[in-house]
Amino acid sequence: MSRNRLMRLACGSLFFILLTGCESIQKFMSRDLEDEDFVIGQLYVDEVVQETPVIGQPVVTPTESQSSTGSNPLGLAYSPDDNAALYEVVNEWLGVPYKYGGTDRNGIDCSAFVGVVYRKVYGINLHRTSNDILRDVELIGRTQLQEGDILFFTNSKGKVSHVGVYLKDNLFAHSSTSNGVSVSNLNDSYWKRHFYKGGRRK
Repeated sequence: MSRNRLMRLACGSLFFILLTGCESIQKFMSRDLEDEDFVIGQLYVDEVVQETPVIGQPVVTPTESQSSTGSNPLGLAYSPDDNAALYEVVNEWLGVPYKYGGTDRNGIDCSAFVGVVYRKVYGINLHRTSNDILRDVELIGRTQLQEGDILFFTNSKGKVSHVGVYLKDNLFAHSSTSNGVSVSNLNDSYWKRHFYKGGRRK
């Protein structure tokens, strides 16, 4: 086969690849950029974690007669110093499924859930994505964690991709891909391995 024919075949193949690629990109742009949930989800997609949450479903709020037993709506022992509003908001959202880019009770992702908690409990608006929330806080170590601090977790590539809200006794509330809004233990092997830093509101 002549060199000129090879060149024409090579150029034709390259053109076909470029054309196909452009068509794929155009198709992606026209279809998926209209799907806000899809786009937002791709910005901070986190890994599916297979773990058994400590608390995975809403807990009935104790009556006045039960309140003297010293447990909040999540059934956790509390002290007068605990923020009752924090536990109430978490309890209200327990069991809501996870959804990439979701922001309501039909489905919510990790950063949106933390955002809801902070707006309702502290009156603070956070950035939208897990990684961007880093800009809203002062980073602290695990031994410094206090109720209401934000927990940051990394994925297998070392990038911050998941957030939760610290409660107490190594427990934190979050929306995970496998369980939705639930309460997990920071000492769980996965969370312990992927814990990055705590964050305290500025």
